[in-house]
Amino acid sequence: MTATALLAGLARTENTTAMLRRFLAADAVVTGANGLVYVAASGPVGRLLGVDSGLLLGLGIFLVAYAVGVALIGSRPQPAPAAVKAVVDANIVWAVVSLLSVVLWFDPTAAGAVWIPMQAMTVAGFAAVQWSALRSGVAHR
Repeated sequence: MTATALLAGLARTENTTAMLRRFLAADAVVTGANGLVYVAASGPVGRLLGVDSGLLLGLGIFLVAYAVGVALIGSRPQPAPAAVKAVVDANIVWAVVSLLSVVLWFDPTAAGAVWIPMQAMTVAGFAAVQWSALRSGVAHR
């Protein structure tokens, strides 16, 4: 199975632009929801994960703003490749820093030791499908 066929199955379309826009929209929704939870409940979530609530609040604000940016990029009829590459790069950086934070900076609870790597892998997954959809679209132009 080709990468384009796999992505088409995931996105339920063979139109690479529509596929890319859907992956960006999904990223925006998941990231925005995560950010809103961090903003609205930074204290309880911070205690649950073993992460400072002030840091979680700041991350939540950042995530909400980032989600709006990703949504705007994905709302374009033809998302700009440079903007999509920036989203992919930011997602990769987020995933790597999240994984490093568990080892180098945080002393997470059991829930945090599961959640932080899980969300990092989710973000890395978004980066992978967005990059693949972008590359498939460029290859078919």
